[in-house]
Amino acid sequence: MEKISDKEFVSYLVKSIVDNPNDVLIERIVDEMGVLITLKVNPKDMGYIIGKSGSTAKAIRTLLRIVGARNNARVNLKILEPEGGTGFKRDSERESKNYSDIEKAVNDLDI
Repeated sequence: MEKISDKEFVSYLVKSIVDNPNDVLIERIVDEMGVLITLKVNPKDMGYIIGKSGSTAKAIRTLLRIVGARNNARVNLKILEPEGGTGFKRDSERESKNYSDIEKAVNDLDI
């Protein structure tokens, strides 16, 4: 079984969640503390990445730590808040689509 890189994992997962996948920027930095993945998305997509009470961001971080453990690395995720970030209200249709997209993305991974 081929191991997926942490950066590829975050890219695939986040692009599956957001409405503007072309605006997703991911930077990977390795130092003595481990690996830091920095994520920047379109300001309109911040609500999808953070989720209600931070639940989506927490889930992404948990899954990323699992990928890191499989690659013998300590991996952390930093989500950059856009300048002049806008408030976000999620409609129920988008919310249910969001969760089904996350489930599909995770099921498609071969980790």
